[in-house]
This record gives sequence, structure tokens and C-alpha cells, in this order.
Amino acid sequence: MTALQEHQAVLLELLRELDRVCTAHNIPYVLFAGTALGAARHRGFIPWDDDLDVALLRPDYERLLALDDGCWGEKYFLQREFSPHWPLHFSKLRKNGTTCLEKYRPKDERSHRGIYIDVFPLDNAAPTAAGRLWQFAASRVVLAKSLWERGYETDSATKKLFMTLCRPLPIGPFLRAVNRPGARDSQCVHSFLGGTSRCRKGVFPRAWFTRRKTADFAGFRAPVSQENEALLTALYGDYRRLPTAEERSKKRHAMLVDTRRDYREYAGRQETLPITEFTRNIR
Repeated sequence: MTALQEHQAVLLELLRELDRVCTAHNIPYVLFAGTALGAARHRGFIPWDDDLDVALLRPDYERLLALDDGCWGEKYFLQREFSPHWPLHFSKLRKNGTTCLEKYRPKDERSHRGIYIDVFPLDNAAPTAAGRLWQFAASRVVLAKSLWERGYETDSATKKLFMTLCRPLPIGPFLRAVNRPGARDSQCVHSFLGGTSRCRKGVFPRAWFTRRKTADFAGFRAPVSQENEALLTALYGDYRRLPTAEERSKKRHAMLVDTRRDYREYAGRQETLPITEFTRNIR
């Protein structure tokens, strides 16, 4: 088994744990984004992919976050939005006793950095194109401010400038704009807080997430949207087309994954060495 396959095996374990808890509490979810694509095109992980995404409508997402920590097996930790030391506005289910370091130095060393799957909320979309554009713009402010607080590093001068400009802004008004209480009757939802990089690609009919079916995912029957093919076409266009080798290399998220050692064993080492030297020393 390769290192990537070991990583994917832990991701599948986390998905099974999420499914166990969601089934026990009647909380619907679906595979999302590249994971839904993997189910449709590969009947499992995209072979070069190192993450796993699920999505829930906002009310179901809030129910999941409200569950007691005791609902999860002792090997797992639900890193909720607004959890201590976690600035992003979506959640991650992580496995204790593992490590997943990404390509930046976190500002808060206390943040849990075990192997994870992403858990995204789907919020109400405004009924008009102008309203959705404002939601998307507000989500960019939320994301930029959150990434800066997390310690995100980028070579893009534009992104650096935008994060700097967003730093002093209060996040509350922008979060309220993204969540749009006035859009509760909307027939569309969006995934802007999940990092969707384009406004139109992040808006979907609500019905796509209220009707589900199951699909084979690496030997596990997992829920996907009843309209999974339409969802994937909206996100990726010709989703059956395989990406080039260069495009595949850009999809990697993790710099270091250790399925056997706790992330705290690496504490301080990433912060005191250049990234290239740190990576070389721990391999």
C-alpha cells in the first residue's frame, strides 16, 4: 500500500464514522465536490486525490454540530466552526493520533492537525443574481480573514493584499450576509463557505440535496445527490474527462501525512525550519 493509499484508507474510515453518527441521528448528508466526482468516475477516490468532502444543508449541519462529543468514537474529533483554535467557517472530522500538515505554518499550534475530512454547510442562496453576487463577495471576505488567522501562505500578491485589507474588518456582518436569513424560502443553496472560487459554480437547486441515492465509494455505499451527474456537470463541465498530469499535481492538499504518529509530535518543528528543509528532514 502506498502512502497515499494509507491516507485514503483513513479518510474512508472517517467517512464511515460520519455515516454511523449521521445515520444514528437521522442527519442527511451527501458526498460533495471531488469526492462525488470520484464516486461517479472511479467508484471511489480519484486515484491522486488526498481529501474527502461531504456537504449538508445548513439546518442539518447545525444539528450535526450540536451533537455531544460523546457521539463520536474516542478515536475521532469533530473540529467545529468556532471550536477553540479553529478560525474557518466549516468543520472537519479528524482522527486522533494522526498527522496531516498542510503547506503553511499555523498561527495557533494548539489547533488539531490530524487527518481529516471536510464537512461543508450549504446555505440559502439569495433569489436574485445581484443578491448571490453579494453573498459570494461577503464569503470572500470571510474566507480571506479566516485564512489569514489560520496562517495561510500564498505567493500571490493579489491574495496577500486582499487578506491584509480584510484583516481589520469585523466578520459578523459578512457572515450574516453569507447566511442570508432573508433567503430562507429560496429554492437554491450555495457552497461559498466551502471555498468555491466562482459565484455561479457554487449555486445549486435545493432539491438536489433533499433527494439522495447511494453510490459505491471504495466498497462503501455512500449517499450522493439524486442529481449527482447534474451537480458534477455544474461544478466541472465534462467531469468524465481525466485531467492532465500537471492538473493532478495541483490537487494535493497535504505536505506531510502520518497515519501512525500524533500531530503533536511534530509541534514546533515546522515553525522553526523553512518548509523545504522541514519536509526533507521528516521524510
